[in-house]
Amino acid sequence: MQFTFSRLSPSFAAAALLLALGCALPRTGLAQEPAIDRQPIVDRHRVTLNRMDTLNALTVGNGRFAVTVDATGLQTFPQHYANGIPLGTFSEWGWHSFPSDAGYTIDQTLRYTASHGREVPYSVQWSEAGEAQDAANYLRQNPHRMPLASIGWDIRLADGTVAAPADIENIQQELDMWNGRIHTRFSVDGTPVEVVTATRQDADVLVVTVDSPLLRAGRLALNVTYPYPTGEWVDAGALFDDGEQDRLGAERIEPGQWRITHTVDTTRYYTAVHGGRPFAAIDSLPTGYRFRPSAQSNTWSVSVAFSPAPVHGPVPIVRESLEAIATDYHAYWQDGGIIDFEAVADPRAAELERRMVLSRYLTHVNTSGSMPPQETGLTYNSWYGKPHLEMAWWHGVHFGQWGEPEVLQRYLDWYFTALPGARAIAERQGFSGVRWQKMTDPSGGETASSIGSYLLWQQPHPIYFAEMLYRLDPSTDFLERYAPLVAESAAFMADFAYYDSTRQERVLGPGVIAAQERFGADTTFNTTFELAYWKWGLEVAQQWRERLGEERRADWDRVLDELSPLPVQDGLYLAAASAPDSYTTEPYMTDHPSVLGAYGLLPATEGLDLATMVRTLDTIWKVWHWEETWGWDFPLTAMTAARLGQPERAVDALLMDVPKNIFLKNGHNYQRSNLRLYLPGNGGFLSALALMAAGSEDTPAGSGFPADWEVRWEGLRPML
Repeated sequence: MQFTFSRLSPSFAAAALLLALGCALPRTGLAQEPAIDRQPIVDRHRVTLNRMDTLNALTVGNGRFAVTVDATGLQTFPQHYANGIPLGTFSEWGWHSFPSDAGYTIDQTLRYTASHGREVPYSVQWSEAGEAQDAANYLRQNPHRMPLASIGWDIRLADGTVAAPADIENIQQELDMWNGRIHTRFSVDGTPVEVVTATRQDADVLVVTVDSPLLRAGRLALNVTYPYPTGEWVDAGALFDDGEQDRLGAERIEPGQWRITHTVDTTRYYTAVHGGRPFAAIDSLPTGYRFRPSAQSNTWSVSVAFSPAPVHGPVPIVRESLEAIATDYHAYWQDGGIIDFEAVADPRAAELERRMVLSRYLTHVNTSGSMPPQETGLTYNSWYGKPHLEMAWWHGVHFGQWGEPEVLQRYLDWYFTALPGARAIAERQGFSGVRWQKMTDPSGGETASSIGSYLLWQQPHPIYFAEMLYRLDPSTDFLERYAPLVAESAAFMADFAYYDSTRQERVLGPGVIAAQERFGADTTFNTTFELAYWKWGLEVAQQWRERLGEERRADWDRVLDELSPLPVQDGLYLAAASAPDSYTTEPYMTDHPSVLGAYGLLPATEGLDLATMVRTLDTIWKVWHWEETWGWDFPLTAMTAARLGQPERAVDALLMDVPKNIFLKNGHNYQRSNLRLYLPGNGGFLSALALMAAGSEDTPAGSGFPADWEVRWEGLRPML
């Protein structure tokens, strides 16, 4: 469905009245029109570079596997880019652990917190040297996502020396998102080089074509080298160990195709290099191999396939691969959601459209795989490459809104893998159901964290995902398949809500760190966003039971009836009942303004007062230290503004001019020197933009844009 908006915003009073009466808000001024031509929208935001800009490296990928390249179209200068957007090759399946005979376990890291009338164990980091600290550090570090082979050019100058970054001249590089490829032109010693780079969408295969007289002159070859995992918080895939040959083996599979085996401790994977025709020579390097093409032509095509198991049979032909990749990308752009801002005169609209197109591309190549991703996706490692499940909302929900519910469903399916680990946490702490991990790994492992172990807001996420997917395509089969995830998540939530006999209500905490990570776990209770999420999640879990013909659980209804109201003081929602000075005291006005999630990320829950939320948003807008926030805080603020009927503020929030809301030329959301990209910012931006266009269960379509904006959209789905 595609609409044009030309509307008058309903007044806040009218909207509040309609909501109070349980009525849907009207969609005014909507007219159906022909389908939008997608290609011009995508093409007008092609990324073009004319210098070796280390913060604007470009990535190709398929959501399970990605390769980031420099201004030569490959990973020729990984050390040069190591402190920018690094030149990583990462996959969902490539993980490594450093060996240890210590047999570290979570039990060695436990700290007890007084909560629920007893001492509850939490897995934390330890500042004191000893077994607990060693165990916590090891479990945080291992397993870590492993950088795979680095694929770069061996470029020789006329005198035979290896070209350096300064020797790469006349750079013209373009990210062609419509066709899913990077087109690179440059020259060395005045000799032109033209490269096309892409990855197959159905396999973990990098495909490359090159056209240059350097080939016939024997001055251009392909290096396949192997970085060693750093084991550090950040791994840029740029650490090379001169002893790497001891971990490598190469064999010829057929003329023009070789298979390399890389073994690091217990991790083994394979790289198949197919040159289209026999190589002139294969040279061993300290960290890999150099593949030299026969000097018969100025053109060469190469496919490089990565796999955790040996690759059998020929690697796909590059020409056919490029055609297939383009076809897949055309379908991707045609089938998903789109917003066309071309008719809007306000210059802010063009920037929204740029961020939209680039965020759609970056989330596709980095985060559309089979499990919730890490914050930096498949571009480089932060947090050792480990996913954070509280971030899964920002990574995943937009896929449901933008016409890719199958991606969100893959995320939801992965929770079955994590289920045993989550149940173990709940059992250890003495609670029913499952307590979802914060920082985890592909097998759903648990990691010690002095903050993450106390976070709560990841707990209802599977309920949110399941409910969103169900509403997109309701069926009894779907309800039955995912009912265990909903029920187990809710069972913990009900049990964790502790009855405080003094207050005569159920509270969350102590033993809680809010999404706004500024409050100590031992004293914090009743954080506003988490309380609202608890109300919403438990009610939805009850509705799932009713849809399946089951009775509501009386104990869950009792929790809902007794759950504390959202804490209010001086007409404002507090960040937490335990923080009455939320808006006047440092550092409470920094980090995530997560109180806005109670009516931003979430629809209105029972007891939410819209006038109070309006005053809260107004206050946060004025007093918050926005330079000390994170990339998803701006979309969160925009969501709340859009739900409250404040479209100008929603736009201003998405484009707020502060460092952590920068979107680089390549579309990445820069945060700080060791976190040069932040995909929750891109995913959050897409969720907010879709909400502003398609609305939600209590927000009219189009109400998130200023009244005089002529915005066209199609293929979007409302938020809950």
